[in-house]
Amino acid sequence: MKNKTILITGNRKGIGRKLTENYLELKYNVIGCSRQSTDLKHNNYKHFICDVSDEPSVIKTVKLAKKVFGTIDILINNAGVASLNHFILTPGKTLNNVFKINFNGSFYFARECSKVMIKNSFGRIVNFSTIAVPLDLEGELVYASSKAAVEQMSKILAKELSSYNITVNTIGPTPVKTDLMKVVPKDKAQEIINKQTFKRFGTFEDIINVIDFFISDKSQFITGQKIYLGGL
Repeated sequence: MKNKTILITGNRKGIGRKLTENYLELKYNVIGCSRQSTDLKHNNYKHFICDVSDEPSVIKTVKLAKKVFGTIDILINNAGVASLNHFILTPGKTLNNVFKINFNGSFYFARECSKVMIKNSFGRIVNFSTIAVPLDLEGELVYASSKAAVEQMSKILAKELSSYNITVNTIGPTPVKTDLMKVVPKDKAQEIINKQTFKRFGTFEDIINVIDFFISDKSQFITGQKIYLGGL
């Protein structure tokens, strides 16, 4: 059986890096992209420099990515940026940047990868949201709103792509100890954890478990769904 090809955005470090290493170990072909180069080397891995918020850059990256392994079976829209600030103190530049990366970037990659998947009548798309959406946390208006937009996009994409045997689902992680968490005050992170059913940080394994479920061949009837980690 031919190895499936996964494209993971924002995978130079953090969750994206762990996902990349995991799926390479499982013999997948993996294509990664970030705004900087990576030190990751593997025979089944190819990296591209790409700004996910830049439409021409995304279009070029997906075209080149398809040529590497001949197809794209799975897209994991992991790239994202957080912003913590009271909305009165949030400049328009921050608002635009967060939405351009979190929503526009996910949209561009989903659109371009879907064009490849449609030709194969198969595809799995996993978009990243956050538990900050249902918790309605103060200071996270912009970040949570951008991810809420991703959730809404995922539900509609699921319907528009269903006839092509492409599923679209969303994962909403709880705080995980990555570089992204360095911008989150410890009391804010603890506030989130205290509101969860399980009072702990999430792990990479928790995230991989959900993504494995979404991309499995057995999950062909699972689409338009979202799973928040930690329990609400």
